[in-house]
Amino acid sequence: MKKWVRLILIALVAIGLAACGADKKEDTTSNDKTADSNEVTTLKVGASPNPHVPILEKAKPILEEKGIDLQIETYTEYIMANQDLDSGDLEANFYQHIPFFELQKKEHGYDFENAGGIHIEPIGIYSKRHESLEELPEGATILLSSSVADHGRMLSLLEAKGLITLKDDIDKTEAVIDDIVENPKDFKFDDSTSPEMLVQMYLNDEGDAVLINSNFALDHDINPMEEAIALEDSDSPYVNIVAIRSEDKDNEALKTLVDVLHSEEIQDFILEEYKGSVVPVDK
Repeated sequence: MKKWVRLILIALVAIGLAACGADKKEDTTSNDKTADSNEVTTLKVGASPNPHVPILEKAKPILEEKGIDLQIETYTEYIMANQDLDSGDLEANFYQHIPFFELQKKEHGYDFENAGGIHIEPIGIYSKRHESLEELPEGATILLSSSVADHGRMLSLLEAKGLITLKDDIDKTEAVIDDIVENPKDFKFDDSTSPEMLVQMYLNDEGDAVLINSNFALDHDINPMEEAIALEDSDSPYVNIVAIRSEDKDNEALKTLVDVLHSEEIQDFILEEYKGSVVPVDK
């Protein structure tokens, strides 16, 4: 009798241990599924304050729905954003136009890729003294950026508006002041001011005209469509892009970021928010 009781007890214990093992296995499987369903990819993207950060902020909840946690780092010193991308502190940056991007790669040897163009910020000519380009007098002083990377764009704008003529046999995106061959009104060109300070020069009424990138104007609540006496055409080659490291060109999260920035929702936001001061592209 005791032998049977002992066998029954052993059987019950074995059944109990098997059940516990099954429960533990089931719990583990359940936790694994939860971890998989909640998997999030973090993307740290560097951007300049305006309009890049607001555009990314608009994209952030869309990306969150796709399992991407977009972390936005704001940069006011543009060279740092490429340095941090190169070092791996960022997965991407969004602030620079194509000619600047290409020049940075050439000068610093960055192994970067253009992941996609997002928008154009038309550069403008501003003046406190004159209401039109026609009013600019003989010998007027024109203030340009001290960044040589900006000169080709600024000088091309002045040429497009009929104020100067550049050499024919050059890449206009790389033009410098010495490439001016015709200057009918004998304008004086001052390129001693850093790009971010040009707005202050305009507000202080320095010079007869100041050429300012729209992102800097927007940072100071200046509406280029209302205040500029002339604006760059929207077919400008100076498209602002998402830059990534070449090794990450097949990264699905980065592709999703660009796809979202190209989406109708984001492009409509750009048009409605900036009313022509920033123009979306899809290339």
